[in-house]
Amino acid sequence: MVKLSVIVPFYNVQQYAPDTLKSLRANARDDFEFVLVDDCSRDETPDILARAERELPGAVHVRHDRNGGLATARNTGIDRARGTYLTFLDGDDWLAPGYYERLVAAMDELGCDFLRTDHVQCTGRARSVHRVPHGRRGVVLDPREAILPADRSTSVDYAYAWAGIYHRRLADKGLLHFTDGLRTAEDRPWIWKLHREADSFAVVSLLGVYYRRGVASSLTQIGDVRQLDFIRAFDQVLAETAQDREAAVLLPKAVRTYCAIISHHLGSIERFEPAVARKLKSMSAAALRRMPQDVLDEALDSMDVQRASRLRRLRRRPVAAGAAA
Repeated sequence: MVKLSVIVPFYNVQQYAPDTLKSLRANARDDFEFVLVDDCSRDETPDILARAERELPGAVHVRHDRNGGLATARNTGIDRARGTYLTFLDGDDWLAPGYYERLVAAMDELGCDFLRTDHVQCTGRARSVHRVPHGRRGVVLDPREAILPADRSTSVDYAYAWAGIYHRRLADKGLLHFTDGLRTAEDRPWIWKLHREADSFAVVSLLGVYYRRGVASSLTQIGDVRQLDFIRAFDQVLAETAQDREAAVLLPKAVRTYCAIISHHLGSIERFEPAVARKLKSMSAAALRRMPQDVLDEALDSMDVQRASRLRRLRRRPVAAGAAA
């Protein structure tokens, strides 16, 4: 019986994969498995993972014939996983020794559908602790109650899939898979779906995941067209939330978050290639027009002047044909 399946996608991370795998070894247990998904890497990552399959206890090596992106790689891992519990790690991050044993113990004790945990963000040599934006800890709660309020950061804004652990029953219900092909913001529709449709969750004060930020090869650092998948991701959040039994209550949060992300990208538009920057403006303007306009008006009225003005200007921008996400 496998207690925990750890799903780890890798793509062209030869520089970081040895540290990731070393930290997995320091978390190995007889009833843990590590599903290592190579998303068609073109560097030395496949060789590193082939060695890990032989040397890392519980390793299961899966290789994609073509690159599908993080969401698709995670889905491959979910389909191969055998554990009662599942969790995720990215191929350029690492863990504290013994972290997964403590995580599983917390899940055993609380018995909920999923747990959320804090993490350590690593930017160069700097370290900072990032907390789940939820005050009540160590108690089982209704995940729907952690979506609101609309004007503050909540658990759905802390979308990191690797910052937690998930019971297999979520996969059996169809709640754990990601939207295939999303190249960025893949965690956003996923975390919203969990909070809308799972029965129970908890937050625990447990540190052990070290998230490497600012990696040059990371998609968040590359201003190409794949970054624009955030529009497709948030369109999905809005569409699914609009079908919810409490849509009128939840949509203001979804719209406000979508607006904040659009504003964030516009505020750093210089990092995009010129053609992508133009497409970002056009697609974002179209996205604003697809939103429920009364809800959008309320969201803009609640935002600070700088962001609201930026979005109102964009809202007035003519939308070119073919700008839909």
